[in-house]
Amino acid sequence: MLTVNGDGAAVERQLAGGELACPSCGGVLGGWGRAAERVVRVLGGSGVRLRPRRSRCRRCGKTHVLLPAWCLLRRADAAEVIGAALEAAAAGGGHRRIAGLLGRPASTVRGWLRRFAGRAEPVRVFFTVLLARTAPDPVMPAGAAGPVAAAVSAVAGAAAAVAARWPLVGGVPVWAAASAASGGLLLAPGWPAAGRNAS
Repeated sequence: MLTVNGDGAAVERQLAGGELACPSCGGVLGGWGRAAERVVRVLGGSGVRLRPRRSRCRRCGKTHVLLPAWCLLRRADAAEVIGAALEAAAAGGGHRRIAGLLGRPASTVRGWLRRFAGRAEPVRVFFTVLLARTAPDPVMPAGAAGPVAAAVSAVAGAAAAVAARWPLVGGVPVWAAASAASGGLLLAPGWPAAGRNAS
C-alpha cells in the first residue's frame, strides 16, 4: 500500500511517467488494474465510493494499492473524520460525546481513541521530528494537557510546516497530511516503528 494524491488524473500521469517508486524495492510502479470498491465515510456526508488504483513494480513484481492520502489503511472513515475525533479527545471530550457529534458508533470512536492514546508518545515524537526537519526555523508545539493533546498538537504543527515549506501542497488538510506522512498507517498496528525516518 502506498499513499498518493487524491486526484486520480494526477496519479495516472505519475504512473505513466514512471514517477511513483515501489515502497518495497524503489523500482518504478506501473498501472495494474483497480482494487475492490469500498465506501469511505466523510464529514458532513454518508460516504464516498472509492475504487483505488493498483500498481505493480517493474523490478520486483510486487503489487501495491495506491490509497488516496485522505484515507487511512483499513478504516471505513476518512482521515478527516478520525482526526476530528482525535482533536475532540485532545480538547477533553469523551468517546460517547464525540461519537454523537460525528454520527458514528461509540465503540468505533472508542477504538480510534484507544489505539491513538496507546501510541501517543511515539506519534508525538514522529511528527515533532517531521516538523523539525521540514521547517527552516521550526516553532515547536506548546505544551499540551496530556499525551493525546501533545500528539495532536505535533500533527498540526508538522502539517503547518509542510504547508509553509511547499505552498503548492498548502491546501492539504491536516489529517490528510498526517495520513500521507504515516503512509496511511496512523492507526495501523506497529506504527510508528522505532527509528522510522520521518523525512
